[in-house]
Amino acid sequence: MDSKYEKRKKMIYEFMCDGMYVPMKIKELAIVLGVKKEDRPVLEAILNELIAEGRITCSKRGKFCKSEVKKMIGTFEAHPKGFGFVTVEGEPDDIFIPESETHGAMHMDTVEILISPVTSGRRKEGKVVNIVERGMKQVVCTYEKSKNFGFAIPDNPKFGSDIFIPEERSKGAVSGHKVVVEITSYGKKDKKPEGKVVEIIGHINDPGVDIMSLVRAYGLPVEFDSKIMTQVEHVAKPVSEADMAGRKDLRDWQMVTIDGEDAKDLDDAVSLSMDGENYVLGVHIADVSNYVQEHSALDAEALKRGTSVYLVDRVIPMLPHALSNGICSLNQGENRLALSCIMTVNPKGEIIDHEIAETVICVDRRMTYTNVKKILEDRDPEVIAEYEPLVPMFEKMAELAAILRKKRRKRGSIDFDFPETRVILDDRGNPVDIRPYERNVATKMIEDFMLAANETVAADFYWREVPFAYRTHEQPDSEKIHKLSTFIHNFGYSLHIGSDEVHPKELQKLLEKIDGTTEEPLISRLMLRSMKQARYTVENTGHFGLAADCYCHFTSPIRRYPDLQIHRIIKDSLRGRLGPKRMEHYTKILPDVAKHSSEMERRADEAERETVKLKKVQYMESHIGETYDGVISGVAEYGFFVELDNTVEGLVRVVDLTDDYYQYYEDTYELVGEATNRRYKLGQHVRVKVEHCDRILRTIDFSCVII
Repeated sequence: MDSKYEKRKKMIYEFMCDGMYVPMKIKELAIVLGVKKEDRPVLEAILNELIAEGRITCSKRGKFCKSEVKKMIGTFEAHPKGFGFVTVEGEPDDIFIPESETHGAMHMDTVEILISPVTSGRRKEGKVVNIVERGMKQVVCTYEKSKNFGFAIPDNPKFGSDIFIPEERSKGAVSGHKVVVEITSYGKKDKKPEGKVVEIIGHINDPGVDIMSLVRAYGLPVEFDSKIMTQVEHVAKPVSEADMAGRKDLRDWQMVTIDGEDAKDLDDAVSLSMDGENYVLGVHIADVSNYVQEHSALDAEALKRGTSVYLVDRVIPMLPHALSNGICSLNQGENRLALSCIMTVNPKGEIIDHEIAETVICVDRRMTYTNVKKILEDRDPEVIAEYEPLVPMFEKMAELAAILRKKRRKRGSIDFDFPETRVILDDRGNPVDIRPYERNVATKMIEDFMLAANETVAADFYWREVPFAYRTHEQPDSEKIHKLSTFIHNFGYSLHIGSDEVHPKELQKLLEKIDGTTEEPLISRLMLRSMKQARYTVENTGHFGLAADCYCHFTSPIRRYPDLQIHRIIKDSLRGRLGPKRMEHYTKILPDVAKHSSEMERRADEAERETVKLKKVQYMESHIGETYDGVISGVAEYGFFVELDNTVEGLVRVVDLTDDYYQYYEDTYELVGEATNRRYKLGQHVRVKVEHCDRILRTIDFSCVII
């Protein structure tokens, strides 16, 4: 840009920022600034540029003045149709960006935006005035070869454009290859983005390529470099007498691990004994911090990953398998180092005493949820005989778990019981069955014990007033709670809302009232949607969903970095090393650890969901034309979602409801036919036919079968 032009622009803007300046029309400005008639077009161009940048505004009467609207910086999330939303930290709602105002912004870019003073509806609108940083440097695509060049079609429809690949930068890719493309130019209005192939994942039809494409799309690190693996070799040694020195020896305590059949990283063991009428519950957690030293390459990699990722066909661990499945795993019959939370619980479920200690343990049996269920619920004589010495302990555990759960519910802890999805794959990665994975007496029991330990540890260190990483869950958005309250009124239920806040006990009471009713799925889902996401923070603001004053993640240091981080703080405290210098150190690093861990958790959750969605689509491809019974799980202007018994969800589009013209009523979450008065609403049972499956968008289309 001409430096003379830029100087003029700067001078005009500074003039308008002067405190003595009054709004003027362009003719008045030209006179005051001494702009000649022939230079008026330049003045007009400068003013239009300053308006586009959001630095000045023009009133309806044509008067120009400095803009009072603040700019914001946030993350742009694109929509395949061209528009997008910007999430700004600290802002309760995202800001809508019309397609005409995106100005070249792409999915996940960090952008500077200007909020529009005029909005269409309740949502704030804005426009992108500057792209601060590009978010997607690499994109997973399907490659298509042309004569002298190629182009890559992004898997993520939010990217919005094919990418031109010069032949010399294709790395020999052929049509149908899944590739990782590094973007070299983001293009302009009339020019496509350009890129180069940096990795060929494999052909689209090769086994495992579909999941690996998602792994690459989410930037999930898979392999550990040689430096880290060398370090693992040095630390993954059997537990020695020197390792056990100074620790509380619990090897003679009756103790088990209880996990899923396929679990290999066993990071928690439980024990239970009686002291008179009181229960002595031990939750023993693998002492991972003994092997992953702070500031080591292994620690840096664990922090970077933040969490293990459990995909439908594989686990991407936070720590190498030699640790997570080896020396840190609480394997049956082997000496292991642990950090134990030993709680004395009275018959009312009150934790009247506790001890947190560095221990050495030896697990008696590696139990599965299935076998514990067979003992406690099914009373299977064969399984009871096999584990006879442990059965009395399991029975006492079930007794204590029920007491803890009852106490937690009494204070208002909210317990959603939606089934998770289990996808069964063949040896080529093709889905052969999909079924709900239900919680049982054993999974709930371990959940109760882990919650008790997490709360106990969090409260202990909160009162010590030391730097710590808490797991917090904020109050729901008051507007969403009011909408929920209005909606449930239609069913004869009510919520007590005081000063725009609701106590979790009110929501738990509502769940109990609707238990077993036809409207239970509907109201439960709406309640869940009104909740905020839990996250890691250094301030202890409590956990709304659990109705807990103090809560943290202590029980899974093999697969979650915050747990590993607080283990170090706990051990420093136990060893008397938490002096001013260490306190200052933790105060400095913990905010970033909490923020990054929350972000990595979100990434892992999204990747896990997307792999399951992909396999659901692949599974339903072989069932096109078949009919199923389902429940309406979501309603919008464009149609309604239906969830089948196997947890597969698909969309019935309103344009395909040809028997009537349907109006959407937001207050009651239903579509209503104008002529027939036929209604489709949340929680309603319907029969649907599978019409279409899209692997790229990971969507399933249903049609409604009118009976």
